[in-house]
Amino acid sequence: MVDNIDTATGSPFRGRRGLRAMIFSAGLGTRFKPWTDQHPKALALVNGKSLLQRNIEYLQQYGITDVVVNVHHFADQIIEAVEQNKGWGSKVMISDERDAVLETGGGLLKARHLLEGDEPFVTINVDILTNLDLNKLLVYHTQHKPLISFGVTNRKTSRNFLFDEQNRLCGWRNNTTGETKGPFLTFPQEEGTEKHLVEKAYSCVVVFEPTIFSLIRQQGKFSLTEPYLDLCKDHLILGYDHSGDQWVDVGKPESVKVAEEMFE
Repeated sequence: MVDNIDTATGSPFRGRRGLRAMIFSAGLGTRFKPWTDQHPKALALVNGKSLLQRNIEYLQQYGITDVVVNVHHFADQIIEAVEQNKGWGSKVMISDERDAVLETGGGLLKARHLLEGDEPFVTINVDILTNLDLNKLLVYHTQHKPLISFGVTNRKTSRNFLFDEQNRLCGWRNNTTGETKGPFLTFPQEEGTEKHLVEKAYSCVVVFEPTIFSLIRQQGKFSLTEPYLDLCKDHLILGYDHSGDQWVDVGKPESVKVAEEMFE
């Protein structure tokens, strides 16, 4: 049972400082050319709304209005859009990465001073659109008390995370190259039984405990995949399966049409 459910938003954090979120928006958008030759991918339009606006409004549905947005590629355009639209109703804090692209892990560390506090926080990639029920993910995180919980589905991808039967993160696999990483790739056999790891695709919607910042040992430019695999040996990291929900990676121009059919 989860106490302190906000009846207005369904959030399990009523009466405490509002949750914060970070939208990763600093990428170069190389898959999204030619748009990204002149603009940041964050401002690409889906049915008249930018990806950034859509994700800010997605977070607002769950009462999250304090949002960090990191910027690098055409950073001034993102900052101008946020200012002109008054954050689309949210308090938007800019994490400036114009000096260097840091990827998701490095970007998270750079924004530490904007995110760190007593409560969990959420991250999402700006080019991901989904109707994943964030309240359910937050409740799942609260009930199971992992260091990190992130959305996963059973869709087919070339790279997947590997989970045990309790949805604990055990490793990662590149199905194209066969490369596999992780601390729990094999299990001791018990009485003839065999444990199988399940492949699931990463949804890029994540809940972190604030203690994450003191545990990440990587520095500079790195993907979040690195600390996930580093930390899952000694800390509980869980996948939250939301297969069946709408989800699209608007990473290429042709995926805009797919997104427009899913999201008004």
